Amino acid sequence: MTDISPDPKVQPQTHAVAMADLIRVFGRIGVMSFGGPAAQIALMHKELVEDRPWLSEAGFLRALSFCMMLPGPEAMQLATYAGWRLRGAPGGVLAGLLFVLPGALVIAALVFLYVNFGTQPIVQAGFLGIKAAVVAIVLQALQRLGKKALHGVTDLALAAFGFLALFLFALPFPLVLLTAALLGSLRVKSTENEPAALPPAAAGPVWVTLLLWGGLWLLPLGALSLFGPQLLADIGWFFAKLAVVTFGGAYAVLAYMSQTVVAQYQWIETGQMIDALGLAETTPGPLILVTQFVAMLAGALASGTWMALAAGLVALWATFMPCFLWIFLAAPHVERIASHPRLGAALRAITAVVVGVILNLSVWFLLHVLFRETVTLELPAISLMLPVMASLDISAALLVLAAPVVALACGGRLALILPIMAGLGIAMAQVI
Repeated sequence: MTDISPDPKVQPQTHAVAMADLIRVFGRIGVMSFGGPAAQIALMHKELVEDRPWLSEAGFLRALSFCMMLPGPEAMQLATYAGWRLRGAPGGVLAGLLFVLPGALVIAALVFLYVNFGTQPIVQAGFLGIKAAVVAIVLQALQRLGKKALHGVTDLALAAFGFLALFLFALPFPLVLLTAALLGSLRVKSTENEPAALPPAAAGPVWVTLLLWGGLWLLPLGALSLFGPQLLADIGWFFAKLAVVTFGGAYAVLAYMSQTVVAQYQWIETGQMIDALGLAETTPGPLILVTQFVAMLAGALASGTWMALAAGLVALWATFMPCFLWIFLAAPHVERIASHPRLGAALRAITAVVVGVILNLSVWFLLHVLFRETVTLELPAISLMLPVMASLDISAALLVLAAPVVALACGGRLALILPIMAGLGIAMAQVI
């Protein structure tokens, strides 16, 4: 039996890095963090490991493994952990905010441009090209994750379960994730290499952290339920729930989010949801900032500018505040948590299921881009979405076929793919 003695808790290096240097470096990371989590993590590795000896290679990789086990955007949480490691809680808050705020400001500007100019025919044509690009982008994400996550029959079965559970049986997304985690943890045959129980921190700091950050996250949402507009309360609680189940990246929850905000709450329409994702792809910061776009658009459509601003702030609060809670609670135990066999097995099972979840998202997007109308076939325990074949959009079909070619020619660079596809959409509208 392997003897694993308790590791000392990781402690922040509260005086190792000047706060001004932290602001400068993480400010640059936040402004330049385009291209999704892989590009963002690579940028942080260059800044924090290669260019300056703030984090070791091994420490960076352990922190990344830990953040991938958490719900929420792993790149933002990695930035928060790095800030905590370098300057304690103030450094973590600063690093997390600097990672999110540049993209949030861009999203706010895009929402107001979209509300004021999005209905013009030329803009709609451009957005059709962007929607086709989104289909290609999601399929590329599916391919990349599939290569990394699916390594055998069991993983393929988990992916199939994830797809069928959502596409055919419309099971609740949190239930699908919990089932995957349970199945994954049961795959660990032996516990002989599991570490002993994680060494607890002193009772005071743990409870102080839990009460402080949990209270900061949830008490404002409770106040909105009691005293605020119903729309803001609904937005806050929905995105707070989404923040808890966002395993496997933003793509994993987009279908669940899209179907809920479109079908259940009816805040926005399906086309607007796909537009939101396309525009969120163009901004720095985590893709889950699409929640801010959706909330602001819902607020603007309901009550105008001030409601849009309030809804965006509520969505940002509900989405990102729990990231600080997870990091500050568990950061001292990163070394142990990242290597825990059952947690690792649960994460791998969730990742396999997420492949099927993203396939569901791809099919959902594809049907709504290609066809102007869909119908839902309701059978006992089954809910199947089917396209109305007569509503096929020829322009959309041609753009969907063109999008992978454009993506390949551009080397996967979103800064080129999205404007080119928007231009093709506008050109297509002049011809067809």
